[in-house]
Amino acid sequence: MNLTDAWERPASDPTARSVRPGSGAHEALPADHTQAILETTKAIGSLLKTSGCPFALVGSVAAYAHGIPVPLQHDTDFALRREDADTVVQLLEREGVQIVAPAEDWLIKARAGGEDIDLIFALAGRPVTSELLDRAEHLPVDSVHMPVLAPTDMMTSRLAALSEHHCDFGALLPLARGLREKVDWDRVRRETGDAAMAAAFLYLLELLDVIPVAAPHKQRGDDDTR
Repeated sequence: MNLTDAWERPASDPTARSVRPGSGAHEALPADHTQAILETTKAIGSLLKTSGCPFALVGSVAAYAHGIPVPLQHDTDFALRREDADTVVQLLEREGVQIVAPAEDWLIKARAGGEDIDLIFALAGRPVTSELLDRAEHLPVDSVHMPVLAPTDMMTSRLAALSEHHCDFGALLPLARGLREKVDWDRVRRETGDAAMAAAFLYLLELLDVIPVAAPHKQRGDDDTR
């Protein structure tokens, strides 16, 4: 039985969509979309573990795996190295996963079990590397263990993605509060540099007493002996 067969759900299943994909009609979200996304995450994660290629769960499902009570409403995301894309795509296609070639060159989109899947090669414009994936933590995702992006890398990538056109601090606050004891905030500051939106969010966290206030930068001309 391939994954296409395994993901067929009876009409009585509360995670089933009210309208089947591809019917041409508008699809309604199921009553428990979180569980639907988790089922797809577990199935894809289990497949990726057999590929021999390093990967890590990222995005909102990764936050969920770290214990952050975020709603899962859109898709599930996995980071992998660009050089492993062909191997992973061939594996998923053999198991009945639909592969979609998007216009973007930094990810591959897929679909299975009525859910969308993103296979990502770059996070906020930064290539996914072996070092990044080596830092991932192995956590249970609704009973299936898989590598999950480390908290510091998660915050760094989220802040690096902020821009004047995408700057939702409200969505980031629960993540920062939930992960604050697990994040190396000094490293986050170093790696986000002088990016205005990232700096603004970090300052907001300081004002809210979520993170310690950063040590002030030494002003030019300051005497080291003072």
